[in-house]
Amino acid sequence: MNKIITIPLILVLSSCSSNQIKISEAPIQTPFISQPASPPKAALVAIQLPSQTGNKSRHHSIIELSGKSFLNVEDTDKAEESAQQESWLPRIARYLKQGVASWYGPGFHGKKTANGEIFDMYEMTAAHKTLPIPSYAQVTNLENNKTVVVRINDRGPYSGNRLMDLSYAAAKKLGIQSEGTGKVEIKAISAMQALPQIQKTAESQNKKVYFQVGSFGSESKALKLQDKIAAHNLPEPTIHTSKQRKNTLYKVQMGPIKSKQNAEMLSYQLAKIGIKDPQIVTATRQN
Repeated sequence: MNKIITIPLILVLSSCSSNQIKISEAPIQTPFISQPASPPKAALVAIQLPSQTGNKSRHHSIIELSGKSFLNVEDTDKAEESAQQESWLPRIARYLKQGVASWYGPGFHGKKTANGEIFDMYEMTAAHKTLPIPSYAQVTNLENNKTVVVRINDRGPYSGNRLMDLSYAAAKKLGIQSEGTGKVEIKAISAMQALPQIQKTAESQNKKVYFQVGSFGSESKALKLQDKIAAHNLPEPTIHTSKQRKNTLYKVQMGPIKSKQNAEMLSYQLAKIGIKDPQIVTATRQN
């Protein structure tokens, strides 16, 4: 009786085992995780805040803008954890190429660039076919090793195999304005990496550096963003207007930015409330 029962059980178990093997041999469909089509604007920088070994500490940092100091107290462990989560480099930071750069000037001076700005041949800007607008690049003349930092605000060049069109000012600083072209190395950098050079250039032009956290065609939207930032005990932004044809733009700006450390801390604080793409701009106004 036991044998009669045992045989079908073995057959059933054998059948189940066989089915399990077939299932396990079926191909596993791994889900495809798409990558972002384009990198974010390079404005957020993860900050490694100091900590004390072996115990938790609280780090007091000062954000100083427009002559006012704002005390910010953060739990170091939480800040470091957040910084580690954000400490990835955008894809733009991996752009490094060598090739021919040219420059453009008088024929385009005063005309609009691809991002709507008015081209100024005496500013440190450049045109590129694929790098994000706006973004920054370090350009080195491979003949004399001179280096400049430019802001990408236009598209081009579309002549031959040239990689970049520089403003007259950038070309002159690199020493290629006489020849018209030169062999260069182009390295994409973040806004924070570009900041020291931006500040140096701004100082030479009697300008100051600011964070632009938003630009709107509606004053109410600009005021809403201003209130949001002020509500989190951050320095209150100012709203500045500019005319483009018949339209008025309301630009929400913070500053002036006094140092790279100042900019990193402010960028970190803004990211915490969801503002992750401030632009670095220069202006002659006095706040």
